Amino acid sequence: MPHIVKSTILNAPTEAVWSVLRDFNGHDRWHPAVATSSIERAQSADKIGCVRRFKLKDGSELREQLLALSDLEQSFSYCLLDTPIPMFNYVAHVRLLPVTDGDRTFWHWESRFTTKPEDRERITLMVAEDIYQAGFEAIRRHMKEAA
Repeated sequence: MPHIVKSTILNAPTEAVWSVLRDFNGHDRWHPAVATSSIERAQSADKIGCVRRFKLKDGSELREQLLALSDLEQSFSYCLLDTPIPMFNYVAHVRLLPVTDGDRTFWHWESRFTTKPEDRERITLMVAEDIYQAGFEAIRRHMKEAA
């Protein structure tokens, strides 16, 4: 079972980063892979159990469900419901922590999932780099532009 753990330090206050990441339906405004996103059944994007349906720039569609959200801990968890990628049982956790030296943010993003043995290396690299690392860089740019 692949276990991906990535983290970064952002030169922005934790509250500012959280205000962007907290929006479970807002990743189309900052993640380079996401073209469009909507929450099904017109639910609030911070309601536990809400489902986001989004389209990637390559045209593929995915659905993810919000499992947990904590403003106190500045964290959330979600799972994949539908994806064209041959990965299963995907659950991810995002957590922000303040770095008081310079009013910066520590961002921790991790997931576990299952996949076919022959797809493991390719999919693990894709999630780690094309999703997580690309997301880190995109938020870094987004926060710089917002400042």
